[in-house]
Amino acid sequence: MEFEKMPTIPTADEILDRSFRRAAAKMKEKRNKDRANNEFLMSVTASVHDKLVSIIQKFPEMEELPPFYFQMVDILYGVERLKKALGAVGWAAKNTREKGYQLSAKMRRSDDKIAVRKQGVARIASIVHQVDGELRFLNQVRNVLRKLPHVSDEYTVVVAGYPNVGKSSFIQLVSTATPEVAAYPFTTKGVILGHRNEPAGRVQFVDTPGILDRPADERNPIEKQALCALMNIADAILFIIDASEHCGYQFEEQEQLRAEVEEMVSVPMVTVINKSDLVKKEGYMLMSTKSSEGVDEVLTALLAYQSGYPAQHLARSAMILESSTPEETTLEYSKPFYWEVEEKDSDKTDESLERDLQD
Repeated sequence: MEFEKMPTIPTADEILDRSFRRAAAKMKEKRNKDRANNEFLMSVTASVHDKLVSIIQKFPEMEELPPFYFQMVDILYGVERLKKALGAVGWAAKNTREKGYQLSAKMRRSDDKIAVRKQGVARIASIVHQVDGELRFLNQVRNVLRKLPHVSDEYTVVVAGYPNVGKSSFIQLVSTATPEVAAYPFTTKGVILGHRNEPAGRVQFVDTPGILDRPADERNPIEKQALCALMNIADAILFIIDASEHCGYQFEEQEQLRAEVEEMVSVPMVTVINKSDLVKKEGYMLMSTKSSEGVDEVLTALLAYQSGYPAQHLARSAMILESSTPEETTLEYSKPFYWEVEEKDSDKTDESLERDLQD
């Protein structure tokens, strides 16, 4: 996944410090002071511009992401918010280059080239500092997105249900995953993956966070991640119910959630009662992740739907991607690029920078 390759995004001060050091090193090599001042300004301009453009280019293009990742970005940060941040960085890159070229031309006509150099550097520093908040936001996005699970394009079983019903325990028993399992009420804090090799191909199990049965606009980001996984990557769903109600939720509440999930998806869903060593219910598949009783039977039921993969999976993914990227949220740009944003005042000076650049 492209997120894993994204480098750390520097702050405004880090970009400027790096650019100033490089320009100062080149300036020392020049004997002609007038030319040295001009080349210092142009070096800073090029270095800052190129770094800002590089930040934009190394972010994956949202409209090319698989549906799962597109919706995860939208859930966690908002695609429009991300566009705004990248647009601000594009504005800074464009204005840095324009101001640098303008002041370089002014310097060639000026008798006080040092003053123009200082003015140019201060202008560029002001521009970059105006997007420091967006740079920090983008680095926060990068730090979270690079840790998203790598969901492979293979037969996928999503395990769903209320918190503490045994989802993580089931995946631990049937796959390579080692999710955190506790003997006290516990909700998985993210999407955990496990894999299992079968004659028909590798099977991917996804352990979702617990989904609470409440209106969609009241669900928190963790719950929305679970729904995102259900809607976009499931080829089959295992819905686990704790009939003992030791999970903290009544049997009727769990049944209601199961019905809601069933209405939301178009893939096969297997419902099973866990903790059957404590309580049994007629008309349901039974298992106990504590004793492993019934786990193989549940696994067999899930693998029975593997024969329909990948044709159904590919058709559904194409349909979901089309519906997940409405016109108003589609990102349209080419690289290199700049989004049009409201221009900010970049004429203010940076007194601390002026002191640092005193001859």
